[in-house]
Amino acid sequence: MARSYVYAAAAGFVLAAASPALGEGGNPQLGQRLAQEWCSKCHAIGRFGDSPLQLAPPFRQLHLRYNVEDLSESLAEGIMVGHPTMPQFRFDADQIENFISYLKSLEPPGEEKEQEPKDE
Repeated sequence: MARSYVYAAAAGFVLAAASPALGEGGNPQLGQRLAQEWCSKCHAIGRFGDSPLQLAPPFRQLHLRYNVEDLSESLAEGIMVGHPTMPQFRFDADQIENFISYLKSLEPPGEEKEQEPKDE
């Protein structure tokens, strides 16, 4: 009987390791909470409204400038930009996944990303 529990537990661990992680792709609701806590003082974080800080782009438009998944590395290393109002922060892997998932949830379905402006 005890041996059955050991096998069942081992099988559970193997299945958990082999299957996609719970929440793979992130949890947009948790990402929205991060955006509210860390970003909403400057950025419009929802589907409507202007950013409180005029030079801070609304999150619903970030996909027009960037592939939002490409922001993962910057979020992990700490985003540092050239203006003093942006706080320096770092997200852990789960936070990044959730945050990116939230940003992607703001993208209208089927809308294509504009090309990056080219320096002439």
